[in-house]
Amino acid sequence: MSEQQRPQAETDAPVFSPRKNGQAQSVSDELAGWMRTGWADTEMRDLEPIEQAEHTARRRATISAAFPGDRLVIPSGQYLTRSNDTEYPFRAATNYAYLTGDTTDGNCLVLTPKADGGHDVVLYLKPRSNRDNGEFWLGGYGELWTGRRNSLEEAAALLGVATADVRTLPAALRADTTVTTRVVRGHDAEIDAVVDELRADTDEESRAKSAKLDEDLGVALADHRLVKDEWEIAQLQLAVDATTRGFGDVAKALPQAKDTSERYVEGTFFLRARVEGNDVGYGTIAASGANATTLHWTRNDGPVREGDLLLLDAGVETTTLYTADVTRTMPVSGTFTDLQRKVYDLVYAAQEAGIAAVAPGKPFTDFHHASQRVLAEGLVEWGLLEGPVERVLELGLQRRYTLHGTGHMLGLDVHDCAVSRQETHLYGDLKPGMVLTVEPGLYFQPDDLTVPEELRGIGVRIEDDILVTEDGRTVMSAGLPRSSADVEAWLAERLPR
Repeated sequence: MSEQQRPQAETDAPVFSPRKNGQAQSVSDELAGWMRTGWADTEMRDLEPIEQAEHTARRRATISAAFPGDRLVIPSGQYLTRSNDTEYPFRAATNYAYLTGDTTDGNCLVLTPKADGGHDVVLYLKPRSNRDNGEFWLGGYGELWTGRRNSLEEAAALLGVATADVRTLPAALRADTTVTTRVVRGHDAEIDAVVDELRADTDEESRAKSAKLDEDLGVALADHRLVKDEWEIAQLQLAVDATTRGFGDVAKALPQAKDTSERYVEGTFFLRARVEGNDVGYGTIAASGANATTLHWTRNDGPVREGDLLLLDAGVETTTLYTADVTRTMPVSGTFTDLQRKVYDLVYAAQEAGIAAVAPGKPFTDFHHASQRVLAEGLVEWGLLEGPVERVLELGLQRRYTLHGTGHMLGLDVHDCAVSRQETHLYGDLKPGMVLTVEPGLYFQPDDLTVPEELRGIGVRIEDDILVTEDGRTVMSAGLPRSSADVEAWLAERLPR
């Protein structure tokens, strides 16, 4: 992490560090002095806590109780350099956002154990840019360059947690070398290095124990995130609803996409994601024709042709970083051919079976097995696989044409809680408040000689976001049509006549 991103201790010394080939190579004393004066007081007072503050406080209390006596360090992450002084867009680390409600960069949440139990909780943040040393206008990360940050007092009021200057964090961590420290790794190299320094692991066994400390913290956080609270569910519904509108935008834009490429589809959906949310929740898959047989086709540079199917897998990420994940496969012309409809209807039947298997108390894997059985039955009936169906399923032969699992957890990450314990996730039972996708698909590769030529190059996936409720399930993405007839009717309302 650069010193520009995490400045050193407060100083009156100028922070000016000119770009090697920049036009401004020096700052006069007169200009520096003038820039210190004439600024209004913009401190915001009497702020109300953000909407999720009560939920983040409860989450912190839960993770505190899970690790009594241990210091917990959860960084937000840093900007990553793309080239020179240009960075990739920043997205706060999932666990940090979950525990704080904050989505800004360069920060860190620290839970320090108290002698009488529990933890002191401090959020280490970048303060507002220094007006005296010129950081606010001379530094490439000052407020006049990147925008105003909240002051520490403002952040404390908004987030409902004590705050401190992030520049004091390394010293705060080094102040106590006796406490066991766990860190969510991989988001902040400087913080990782300080924790490594405190541990001073000298042999393979001690390094393995330290790694286990950090791994267990990440697993526990993922376990806690499996069941969503009411605020999270509302955020996910916002993401799904915006995604539904984004799919409608794409349907209306299909004529323009035919004149350009899949990039037009991607860009059309991206506009909706940026207008109504933070970003897309993952790389949009806009796959037309045979590209739909590539599961994670994100090049999106192929043609959109009349007569082809367009597989669109996309999701809006809200400003609070919760994402939808929806897929529809639609005929570019507005009408399925008989063969396209045959494939689509089998995938739809598999999805219906999978959704019906989602309910509280049922094993997480039930919906996958239900969908796979329908696909296997159809493939045997078509003569593509040799039965009986039980043999096909036991050997997994249907996977040649379906490849992937039928769904995953959804939340702050598109593949949410991926490191949670298998006994609570993969081999666990569904619980009210869990949100998952159900997304069967069939993909007949263009060069697959085991299928009739007319099937080659057809790819179909249908994906919806499902909330597990007390008495069953809710299809959160029900605003988008799923059956072939309904998809055609929906397109007819949006395509020019």
